[in-house]
Amino acid sequence: MTELFPADPAAPAGPTAPLDPAAAAGTDRLRDLVAAELGRARDRTTVLTEAVDEGDLIRQHSPLMSPLVWDLAHVGNQEELWLVRDVGGREPVRRDIDELYDAFKHPRRDRPQLPLLTPAEARRYVATVRDKALDVLSGSRLDGTRLVDQGFAFGMIVQHEQQHDETMLATHQLRGGPAVLDAPPPPAPAGPVQGEVLVPGGPFTMGTSTEAWALDNERPAHQVVVPAFHIDRAPVTNAEYAAFIDDGGYDDPRWWSPAGWDHRQSAGLAAPLHWARDGDGWSYTRFGRTQRIVPDEPVVHVCFYEAEAYAAWAGKRLPTEAEWEKAARFDPSTGRSRRFPWGDETPTAEHANLGQRHLRPASVGAYPMGVSPLGVHQLIGDVWEWVSTDFTGYPGFVAFPYREYSEVFFGTEYKVLRGGSFGTDRSACRGTFRNWDYPIRRQIFSGFRCARDA
Repeated sequence: MTELFPADPAAPAGPTAPLDPAAAAGTDRLRDLVAAELGRARDRTTVLTEAVDEGDLIRQHSPLMSPLVWDLAHVGNQEELWLVRDVGGREPVRRDIDELYDAFKHPRRDRPQLPLLTPAEARRYVATVRDKALDVLSGSRLDGTRLVDQGFAFGMIVQHEQQHDETMLATHQLRGGPAVLDAPPPPAPAGPVQGEVLVPGGPFTMGTSTEAWALDNERPAHQVVVPAFHIDRAPVTNAEYAAFIDDGGYDDPRWWSPAGWDHRQSAGLAAPLHWARDGDGWSYTRFGRTQRIVPDEPVVHVCFYEAEAYAAWAGKRLPTEAEWEKAARFDPSTGRSRRFPWGDETPTAEHANLGQRHLRPASVGAYPMGVSPLGVHQLIGDVWEWVSTDFTGYPGFVAFPYREYSEVFFGTEYKVLRGGSFGTDRSACRGTFRNWDYPIRRQIFSGFRCARDA
């Protein structure tokens, strides 16, 4: 059994604290921060790929996901392209594999048929690339161009690897067979969290123009006027969602949008992914273990259409993206937008359930130190939260450093998710961070909370 990070990876220490490149004064200190973050990401990748045998590494556990060995070599290939070749100007390590690991040229379902690197070859490749990347880092001034200013390119690669680590964690969830990952349970709730809060109407600053490692779709900062609204103090729980099922929510088209009802029928949806009837209740299988659902945990593995239907059944709706971000960042006492609900400091284990320290969402009320000024809980970590907004660029959006990160996904096909999950690393999660996916997807660690007009 592989223990996931026996030491808490979210507790900043030494040169890695805080995870804010702008606060890491001096080039040497910034280099130390970058090297530490690259190392944390690789440690996690190693845990996820060494927990299973070679057969599981090369097997495709779902047509929605790549083989784990593809993800392993892909993170190395991106690191080579951006850090070794582009920033460092070095000779290619393996130019011959660039096309194999181009995510836009090969859909996930087709990747097992490619002549991929073997697990041993992939491990040697990513190790070689990392050595060269660290050598580039040691000689980089980390300023002078937008790509390297405050270590941006290195931070982009850190986030890219951590994002693929979360994808690999989702692949582990879809994997059959005995459990191979282990982690301690999340903290118990400090007290019950119920009801909703009123978020006052008016302007607030959405997005960022100052966060050093923020990605292009988070930029630029801009003022948005949001009418007053109510938002749930916590994500919708398993018990609350089970009440929707037991009330016939999946069988009543009144609660579903036309597109949602069509998908519910064609996909045969009847409960969240990985749920099964267990006597008079429900059980849930996660990472190879089956147990009864925990009533006050946030529901996870629901698609946008399921979230939308529940909200309608409850007499509410999903929040817009602007509403979600205002609830997460707006401080009514100062009028400013914070980096995180609790303030500007880097997330720790007391603030949020991040970084796969635990292999499930924490019960609502488990993180009183992470509450927003308005009293909203667990906006960061636990589950990605669906919002009602299509994924588009902000006013003044400029693609950087390449269109394929964000811009090619803009439009009505994708819905936005906010806040991160228990599988999201702190380096790839902030109050402005935006995720997106098809509204039918639910293999991701997705949940939601509801809102309503004031």
